[in-house]
Amino acid sequence: MHADEVDIDEALVERLVAAQFPQWADLPVTAVRSAGTDNAMYRLGSRLAVRLPRVPGSVDQVARENRWLPRLAPHLPLAVPAPVGAGVPGEGFAFPWSVYGWLDGEDLFDAPLTDLGGAAVELGRFVAALRRIDTTGGPRSFRGGPVAARDAGVRAAIRDLGADGVLDADAAGAVWEETLALPQWEGAPVWLHGDLLPGNLLGREGRLAAVIDFGCVGVGDPACDTMAAWTLLTPETRGAFREAVEVDDATWARGRGWALAFGLTAEHYYRVTNPVLAAVAHRAVAQVLSDAL
Repeated sequence: MHADEVDIDEALVERLVAAQFPQWADLPVTAVRSAGTDNAMYRLGSRLAVRLPRVPGSVDQVARENRWLPRLAPHLPLAVPAPVGAGVPGEGFAFPWSVYGWLDGEDLFDAPLTDLGGAAVELGRFVAALRRIDTTGGPRSFRGGPVAARDAGVRAAIRDLGADGVLDADAAGAVWEETLALPQWEGAPVWLHGDLLPGNLLGREGRLAAVIDFGCVGVGDPACDTMAAWTLLTPETRGAFREAVEVDDATWARGRGWALAFGLTAEHYYRVTNPVLAAVAHRAVAQVLSDAL
């Protein structure tokens, strides 16, 4: 997916675990199929997971998750990953890496929920609870600043996807211009997950069970965590999420802009190399444009 992506396989993970966590050396290592773009995931036995950065740009996520997940987890109403081991470079692998407790469930792209309305409320309450946690010392989220910072990438995506006939460029451009004209966040920064996509949410028995992949976690404008309304939910369930997430009209509108920016740029970048994520992105754009109309 990326020009600077490193090679990772089961043999490498086995060597890393044996060298640094000998107590787990006898556990089987199995690759986890995922549409993730920044990290590779391997199951270690039945109760653990190994997560390794694919690219240099995601290396800082390791320390971020290891530091902040244990502090955030007690305040959240859904399960989140629990770090249990911090790996260091070795065995020919140049980056730090982590071991987590395994969370049972299937991601919502592979196994859509049967109770999407209930999930809308539960996810909204999760976002609201995260937002209320003390932000002292919190790092800036990858998506914590103004969505306008994505302007160049969004315009390039509109141009190219429109030229390819997979996007109504005029409609997308109009919604983007509306987004750029919105009032910006002037409040104190709040905690954000930053990447609430179907692949980062786990379900069990048809219900939302866990939120994973906190690589973008940090503080900033709360708008980006409302983009789940368009990346995951439907027009019929969007209202329940909005009520539970408790944001004002301007924040909700900026969140729609974030969903559009994510959808356009992700489909533009990943449409060949990651068709699963590109499909999520395409759906998000379609939901935003339908909602705007």
